[in-house]
Amino acid sequence: MQHRIALASDHAAYELKADLVDWLRGLGHDVFDLGTNGPESVDYPDYGYRLGKAIERGDATFGVALCGSGIGISIAVNRNPAARCALVSEPLSASLARQHNDANVIALGARLVGIEMAKACITSFLETAFLGDRHQRRVEKLGNPERSPA
Repeated sequence: MQHRIALASDHAAYELKADLVDWLRGLGHDVFDLGTNGPESVDYPDYGYRLGKAIERGDATFGVALCGSGIGISIAVNRNPAARCALVSEPLSASLARQHNDANVIALGARLVGIEMAKACITSFLETAFLGDRHQRRVEKLGNPERSPA
């Protein structure tokens, strides 16, 4: 199945992003490269917000967020209620993010995972379906904190 996928990174991950953009396009996916495209220092929140907006607008169904650790950009993406971004480091967490959390974005740390592990995570993420059922009500609460009795 072909997907519309947006990728965004900061300077620490721009090389990994470029490799992943080429790889995903080679697989036939419709890919949106949201930047950055060089080693000059940039602020990861700007690119995380850009990716969250792309998901919100429907420009992409799925996203891949990249920075040095994956942590900062995942926080930025998750500021958008339309995005459910999970930081992953191996295929099982990528699969569980889809199955249980209906994640539509994954974040990876370029300083922590290599290209082959990144590809394995993305493959697992894209090939896994949301299970729904009891997980649905939990996912609905993620975007609507007022629905929680806390």
